[in-house]
Amino acid sequence: MDTTQQPAERAALEALITADMREMSSESDQIGRVFASSRDLRPNDFRAILHIMVAEAAGRPMTSGDLSHRIGLSGSAITYLVDRLIESGHLRRDSHPNDRRKVVLRHGDAAAATAQSFFGPLGVHARAALRDLPDADLVAAHRVLEALIAAMRRFQGELGADPD
Repeated sequence: MDTTQQPAERAALEALITADMREMSSESDQIGRVFASSRDLRPNDFRAILHIMVAEAAGRPMTSGDLSHRIGLSGSAITYLVDRLIESGHLRRDSHPNDRRKVVLRHGDAAAATAQSFFGPLGVHARAALRDLPDADLVAAHRVLEALIAAMRRFQGELGADPD
């Protein structure tokens, strides 16, 4: 850790980073709403697909029960939501990789294709925005984001919410 900064300078820098995170979250939320609206997805449909894709990418298989807890919907509401998303090709059910008695949710081909067609241009903008930054800056930014994600998960745990 860099201890050369004065406490006030450090606090100001941390405040800038947390303000940036709030702004990034706000922008992401707005883009997600535009995406959902343009694809005739309900807000909870988009949230469900996003949670499943994030869990899948992190190697944490998600069950319907996990999704119900993450989104805050009843079991019957999640069943209805999942069934609709499976019927539309956005989700699929697979056997749990470690427990064949359980069923996990995975994003379907329709979700991947739909997301790629919409978010592909965002990826182009992101790569362009990062192009001139040195790898060392990107490594440091990744460490900062990991630390903030871990802090948010700890906070969720304190609130009684399952962070995973």
